[in-house]
Amino acid sequence: GYWVLKEKFRGGINVQEKVKIQKEPMKLFMENGIEELAKTSFEELEKSKDSKDDIDVRLKWLGLFHRRKNHYGRFMMRLKLPNGVTTSAQTKYLASVIRKYGEDGCADVTTRQNWQIRGVVLPDVPEILKGLAEVGLTSLQSGMDNVRNPVGNPLAGIDPEEIVDTRPYTNLLSQYITANSLGNPTVTNLPRKWNVCVVGSHDLFEHPHINDLAYMPATKDGRLGFNLLVGGFFSPKRCAEAVPLDAWVSADDVIPLCKAVLEAYRDLGTRGNRQKTRMMWLIDELGIEGFRAEVAKRMPFQELERASSEDLVQKQWERRDYVGVHPQKQEGLSYVGLHIPVGRLQADDMDELAHVADKYGTGELRLTVEQNIIIPNVENSKLEALLKEPLLKNRFSPEPSILMRGLVACTGNQFCGQAIIETKARALKVTEEVERHVAVTRPVRMHWTGCPNTCAQVQVADIGFMGCMARDENGKPCEGADVFLGGRIGSDSHLGDVYKKSVPCKDLVPLVVDILVKHFGAVPREREEGED
Repeated sequence: GYWVLKEKFRGGINVQEKVKIQKEPMKLFMENGIEELAKTSFEELEKSKDSKDDIDVRLKWLGLFHRRKNHYGRFMMRLKLPNGVTTSAQTKYLASVIRKYGEDGCADVTTRQNWQIRGVVLPDVPEILKGLAEVGLTSLQSGMDNVRNPVGNPLAGIDPEEIVDTRPYTNLLSQYITANSLGNPTVTNLPRKWNVCVVGSHDLFEHPHINDLAYMPATKDGRLGFNLLVGGFFSPKRCAEAVPLDAWVSADDVIPLCKAVLEAYRDLGTRGNRQKTRMMWLIDELGIEGFRAEVAKRMPFQELERASSEDLVQKQWERRDYVGVHPQKQEGLSYVGLHIPVGRLQADDMDELAHVADKYGTGELRLTVEQNIIIPNVENSKLEALLKEPLLKNRFSPEPSILMRGLVACTGNQFCGQAIIETKARALKVTEEVERHVAVTRPVRMHWTGCPNTCAQVQVADIGFMGCMARDENGKPCEGADVFLGGRIGSDSHLGDVYKKSVPCKDLVPLVVDILVKHFGAVPREREEGED
């Protein structure tokens, strides 16, 4: 049972839909088509449109992204890591995969609490997939028109202030979506990608307002459950915050509700212009009540309760910082949040992280949407020794500077063919230069994204940089950025607006310094030194 678009609806569909109709992408996994593909030379694969579509499009259903433009013959592999929870054994395995690719191999922490590994070559894929399964990982259904990694509270189960432990729900969602990593073709032919999160913190670490479906904890008649937000998304042409569905489900109905929403989107969503195929466009078309009715009729008893007024998320809540050393709800234990500069790691870094997690914690690591990593379950008696580890002293600090700790960057044009500018190295360089000019006393989140797809979510940043082509003082084309300002996360979330368009990258430092002084209370270093 593969789900295929009916013939009478195929008029005016986009190119990607035609690729799906021509050949079911999930067969590469469920019928082992990847084995045959991996044995075929790239030269041979390039000879037909069908096999080119396999390597450039259909393999994304297996989490494999061919870097045709900037890294020809190499693939990025995106994993599924519900709630961002991983183990030292999994981390060591991923390190072993990227190590053999030398300079081509590295790993990134993504803005969906996930791993992406780089440098993968096609002949190695069947073996890598087996290795992933052995350590309890999968890359299945992590790209294209699929449900992306379920996001949860990075402090789930250890946070003294948590509302609900999100791990059981994100795990259930992932198990349902991928049919326990065997493949679930009932939800692999969506009109476009689809994001889901379960909120467990007052801090809204999970960013519910930018997800297609967000579960917001709320009680009703003494029962724990969730109010629902729907439709949040970013795209080059439009960004929208999620809106209330005016619905509540009990904790037992998390999966039936997810299934109903996905089926409504799958069956009714438009498949024409790719810029208008995210779920919010369907909500606009049907109206929120019309969409709600479609979801209700797909629930097990064709019913959907109205939203609860007993919202458990406190609106007036100052967002906490998880980087650094913090006490857990378990007596005698702490978690340590490490800053991973722009989320980039090498094989040795991953091995050392795994070693540190084994030595000082319980071998567990937590990835965050800000591209950082948390080591939970550290005995307080071991904290001093952990903080002296060379890895924490030299690479991944628990005490980064204010601007560095809020820095997020997408892959950029080093590896991504869609990126217009280089982001990761530039984000670090600009931030370092800015820090030499001003002293900042309060957190400022700066996000860099290489193109309008906004994978680094610049619209939720205090200051955002979106790659574009600009012109220098001589009128010559150069790498630049549209600068955004005013994004907020938390209960009073707000998407930022364009502050200045097409700024050449070489002119960003003075602009950012000016913004920080005018809008964020930063103090120029000369004045600061003069006052001393």
